[in-house]
This record gives sequence, structure tokens and C-alpha cells, in this order.
Amino acid sequence: MRKDINFPKIEDVLVAIVKDDEGWKVYLLNRGDNKLETVMVTSKGYGKKEGKDQKTSTLRHMIPYLEPGMYALIEPIDDQVFHLNNEYWVSFFIDGQLFDKKYIFVPDSIVTDNLSFIPELKLEGVLHE
Repeated sequence: MRKDINFPKIEDVLVAIVKDDEGWKVYLLNRGDNKLETVMVTSKGYGKKEGKDQKTSTLRHMIPYLEPGMYALIEPIDDQVFHLNNEYWVSFFIDGQLFDKKYIFVPDSIVTDNLSFIPELKLEGVLHE
């Protein structure tokens, strides 16, 4: 049954965590040629600190649409959760076809060594493809 379901590959929709003058923020970028419709993003953090399980609240964000070449703010993020897995599960429609993908920033991946310039935002950040 599962083999009969079409799971299209997502290549041009990215999640970026960037730092600006106000702090760290998470953005969704549409580098594709198609408009994304009814975009739902679920975010949560989970992992361990000093051997104890930790998790954040699960947040849900709705973006009505995202045009090609555009970006949208998902949420601000506190650097106090960078030691956790920070997961963003993104679902959207293109021409009536459902797409979804999980983007997981693993613990301590949001560091200066991993920053790169993100042209759309004109800021440096960590880009998850």
C-alpha cells in the first residue's frame, strides 16, 4: 500500500535560522517556481541536557501562500534551545498535490562555523535544505 503513494521530492523549499538585530529567527524560503498554498509548519524541540529529557512546546504556524522567490517568518527562536533537535515539519500544496518534509537542526548545529549568507534575507544564518 505505502509503495503506491507518491511522495514527491522537495528541493526548493528551505528553512533558515538567522540572526538579526532583534535576535534569532526562523524563516521558510521558496526558491522554486511554484506558489505554495496552505502552508502549515509545526515546530518543536527535543533532546537531552545533562542526561535529562527536555522538550519544548509544539507550535503550529499557518501561512496562506508563499509565492516563488519569496520567504516568510515562521517564528523567533531562543538560542537557549540550540542544544536540542529543532524540528520544523512543513506541509503545503502545489496545484492540489500535497507535499511535506521535516527539517531537523541537530543539537549544536546552529553555530558560527555553519553560518552562510542567505541572499533572500540579506543575513547570515544556517540553511537547511
